[in-house]
Amino acid sequence: MRAFRAAVEAHDLDAVEALLADDVVFSSPVVFEPYRGKAITVAILRAVERVFEDFRYERVIGEADGRDHALVFTARVGDREINGCDFLHLDASGRIDELTVMVRPLSGAQALQTAMAAQFERIAEEARETRETRAGSAG
Repeated sequence: MRAFRAAVEAHDLDAVEALLADDVVFSSPVVFEPYRGKAITVAILRAVERVFEDFRYERVIGEADGRDHALVFTARVGDREINGCDFLHLDASGRIDELTVMVRPLSGAQALQTAMAAQFERIAEEARETRETRAGSAG
């Protein structure tokens, strides 16, 4: 998906957020249970941006007008190189309703898990603030 790739590469998390369905399901490579909802997904993606270094997409797999896409990437967490893939599914309105991330090797996944665990409190706070802001603007 061109818009998602462009937003991620431009570090434009507001644009990424606009591409997500409200009920998006985010499946992490290092946590068993998926996360549900735009607020927590965006907070996690903001943390990933803080944790990943030298992030770049290598290629995109999927038909331009299809609903399923795979974006292959490389990054670094500390001294660990990571190869990974973002799997995106689009709902009928063209918003991302599923985002699944897979990474390898195991040592890279472990480094990612440790780095993201250190971000946990900030992730929870950012998600809470986003939900409160939305609730305030809806009422």
